[in-house]
Amino acid sequence: MAMQTTGSNEAGEPMMDINTTPLIDVMLVLLIMFIITIPPQTHAVKLDLPQDQSNQPPPPIDPVKNKIVVTQGGAILWNGAPVNLVQLRQYLDVTQQMDPVPELHLQPEPEAKYVIVDDVLAVTKQAKVSKMGFVGNEAYMTVF
Repeated sequence: MAMQTTGSNEAGEPMMDINTTPLIDVMLVLLIMFIITIPPQTHAVKLDLPQDQSNQPPPPIDPVKNKIVVTQGGAILWNGAPVNLVQLRQYLDVTQQMDPVPELHLQPEPEAKYVIVDDVLAVTKQAKVSKMGFVGNEAYMTVF
């Protein structure tokens, strides 16, 4: 088989195949222009961020004993006021600086989620609480 060097076949007729390279180039240019001219989609996500609560006084730290309650709804209460784990750690750090160190009473409700109680225990361990006790254990007698 010999290669043809001319653009026609043996009979001298013109080649009937279409050259698709310019067609592909034009399509790619149109595609790029279409992508560039599409306006960017702007999606706004509305968030209700918590307001600064610096004007509210923090729950008092009792110099004798402090009580942490974990409710069945997942709330953590420090002496009756709701706190999160970061605030709890701050209060525990303050209590460990006091002389004498106040007692810490932990009272999880019987229906409280164990994961939250475990998180509270982890925070107390990180704060190196030395005087800690569990109160209200008699409530678990009816659960089992």
